[in-house]
Amino acid sequence: MTEKLIIFDTTLRDGEQAPGASLNHVEKMEIARELADMGVDVIEAGFPISSPGDFESVKEIAKAIKGPVICGLARAIKADIDAAYEATKYARRPRIHVFLATSKVHMQYKLKKAEDEIFRLAVEFTKYAKKYCNDIEFSPEDASRTERQFLFRVLEAVIDAGATTVNIPDTVGYTYPEEYGSLIKAIKENVPNIDKAVISLHCHNDLGLAVANSLAGVKNGARQVECTINGIGERAGNCSMEEMVMGIRTRKDIFADIDSSIKATHIWKVSRLVSKLTGFAVAPNKAIVGGNAFRHESGIHQDGVLKERSTYEIIRPEDVGFTGTGIVLGKHSGRHALAERLKDLGYGDLTVSQIDKVNERFKVLADKKKTVFDDDLISLVEDEFKPVKSLWMLESFEIHSGSNVTPSAEVFLKFKNKAVNARSTGDGPVDACFKAIDKITGIKGELQDYRIEAVTKGKDALGEVSLKLKAKGKIVTARASSTDIIESSIRAYLNALNKIESF
Repeated sequence: MTEKLIIFDTTLRDGEQAPGASLNHVEKMEIARELADMGVDVIEAGFPISSPGDFESVKEIAKAIKGPVICGLARAIKADIDAAYEATKYARRPRIHVFLATSKVHMQYKLKKAEDEIFRLAVEFTKYAKKYCNDIEFSPEDASRTERQFLFRVLEAVIDAGATTVNIPDTVGYTYPEEYGSLIKAIKENVPNIDKAVISLHCHNDLGLAVANSLAGVKNGARQVECTINGIGERAGNCSMEEMVMGIRTRKDIFADIDSSIKATHIWKVSRLVSKLTGFAVAPNKAIVGGNAFRHESGIHQDGVLKERSTYEIIRPEDVGFTGTGIVLGKHSGRHALAERLKDLGYGDLTVSQIDKVNERFKVLADKKKTVFDDDLISLVEDEFKPVKSLWMLESFEIHSGSNVTPSAEVFLKFKNKAVNARSTGDGPVDACFKAIDKITGIKGELQDYRIEAVTKGKDALGEVSLKLKAKGKIVTARASSTDIIESSIRAYLNALNKIESF
């Protein structure tokens, strides 16, 4: 039978402790609902004694969220435990999480207490918390740097005192997988009553090993993992929930009889929510949820993925909720990927020689731009095989704009060798130019998309405007480049109008 790996999410507690990641009550509730929906077993909703706001957030989450255990953190202090109980007591399944440092460095410099005193406090406050709640978790803070025999004594004593989960924190991310795995194994072998409690893992990422250490801990018998969405948390962060969940599911050859209740298809959405609410961007190269995690630009990789996805993808993107194409067209892309994308865009009837011509122009464009978008490809094909008549041509333009004036523009065009012009105002100089052009042409264009991108470097960088225009029942894309963004905008708009008149 498959053993359950309990997912203890501490995004709202340890994750929020990351400098700059403060969340308000509404934001915490939104995240808590998503965590419950994705199947998290335990939500550590906060540290109730830390502030009135945190207390209220934990309390409201305990009242509103059904399903997961709702946990509140507390130091081995009566006031902390009282506050944790008062905040979590409304939950259907409350938990009080008591912690007390046990490493020599913490005992000597932070707590200024001897081992015997720490041992006594651990037992005393575990029993105190047990009076309030049946579900008690005890964490010997900095366990990975604690003298092992002392750690075994403390764990045995707190389990006797009522702890149902004992957490083994690698508080400063100091340990490494083999060492941490051996510690979990030693706990199972040297704590006589360990079968009466769940062993939990809480690893920090200071050396980039939080997930690796947690996997090693699970491999050696731990059955709860404390983690956060996107791996956010103190300093370098915590064990990443998405990496942990997918690590176990992907390597079933190693973790054959272990799984979690996490609905992995929710991962991408929840990752983006936490990123948005905390303001912490997800690094493009972040495993599982990074923007590039399922994207391929190298021609060799693209060719392999198009032939058989498993050549370069060990996880199916849709399994974690990723949507969109994984093939990114850039200067490293190959002809195979280009041909497949053109087929997807409706150009499957292009001949080999036509694709070769598009590929030549694509390579030139890709040297100028980091990424070539679908609209770029459409324009390349249309420019190469559907010549556009230049009915409207730009002669010149004048604009008047400023912070305290209504922007206006006068545009001078040539139409069938005749000079025509019009003036208009707008929300900005570009909008004013477009409206002036509409007056001249008599065509009312509806802008669907507008994008500016620098294609060269320096103060005089060449700026490319790409836009999508709807008019006369047609939708076309067009682009133009200039060191003057307003000029490139006008030329792109005119190119779009010329396409509409030509097709």
